[in-house]
Amino acid sequence: MKKLNFIFDNTKKAKALKKKILSNYKNYSIKKSEIIVIGGGDGFMLKTIKKFYKINKPFYGINCGSIGFLLNKYVSKDIHTKINRAKVTTIYPLQINTINKSRKTKSFLAVNELSLLRQSKQTAFLKLKINQKVLIKKLIGDGILLSTPAGSTAYNLSVNGPILSLNSKKLAITPISPFRPRRWSGRIISDKNVVYISNLDPKKRPVAAVADNNEIRNIISVKVKINKKIKFKLLFNSSESLFKKIKSEQIRR
Repeated sequence: MKKLNFIFDNTKKAKALKKKILSNYKNYSIKKSEIIVIGGGDGFMLKTIKKFYKINKPFYGINCGSIGFLLNKYVSKDIHTKINRAKVTTIYPLQINTINKSRKTKSFLAVNELSLLRQSKQTAFLKLKINQKVLIKKLIGDGILLSTPAGSTAYNLSVNGPILSLNSKKLAITPISPFRPRRWSGRIISDKNVVYISNLDPKKRPVAAVADNNEIRNIISVKVKINKKIKFKLLFNSSESLFKKIKSEQIRR
């Protein structure tokens, strides 16, 4: 049997699952374990895999939240059997580098998306470049979102962005409430591209960058690309694969 390390959120559901599981299974240290089992919601799953990805071990999530898109349903049957039969899905995150108005730089990883959102009552003025080519000289609106295939059914879908197949090797750029260009619906690009977004009026129209569960305010510019050197290995039950979940969202009405 594989050695498992269990990490649980502090929610009521996660605490109840923790009590149930740890009464039946040994909790190995992260170093000695072969697989990390996470009990929580999607947000906790994202936070945990980004915290521990450098140890290069697969993650098996058990849903204690609402949607549980990146997790599996809990079944009281032998967890070892479920994990042994689970299939690995490899996800490459977005590498995000930001510069704020104080010229401070910060770097983040995002599994789902990066969103740039206006901080004030006034619309944002944003310039968008793909590699060295200007795509939009001035986007006027509430903001813009750059999504991975894994995150394309989340916030991206709610702002009418496209759902991307997990193996598409694409990224979705989706405007958030665009005023000008009014009819611009976004763009699907290759994940080999580098995206640059600049705030054209940072003093009067401040913008915040949100990368999954990280937020940086008063952004001047952002550089975004897929980091193929970093791999997140997620385990899914055969009936709950990420491929199937994305496909079901594509046909959902």
